[in-house]
Amino acid sequence: MGRAVDGINDPSAMPRHIRAGPVVLDLFHRDARIGEDWLRLHPREFGLFWRLAESPYERHSRLDLLKDVWRLRHDPETNRVAVTVARVRHKLARFDLGHLIATDLDQGGYFLDCEAAPVAV
Repeated sequence: MGRAVDGINDPSAMPRHIRAGPVVLDLFHRDARIGEDWLRLHPREFGLFWRLAESPYERHSRLDLLKDVWRLRHDPETNRVAVTVARVRHKLARFDLGHLIATDLDQGGYFLDCEAAPVAV
């Protein structure tokens, strides 16, 4: 894993910020903001949002998210992913942006439904 940087010139370095539509995710603060308003994400909420923002429009299954965000290699047979997605959507809905995290009903899983890219802030 690369070190977090503000610049985006070094492809091996992990970006400090990702802009997902109007939302800026900040790896240092482990939170996201819209304008000057912070969403006050919990660690797993941030991890989920960051993971989806790393590959916008790509579908991530519940098991993939459990592996990548919760670091679980087994299925605990709980609804923790759905609950975390709902919490992030609720926080985004304050800004009428709950739709940014979408559910793929055909293939299953979740995805970020907007462009996202590393940015220097």
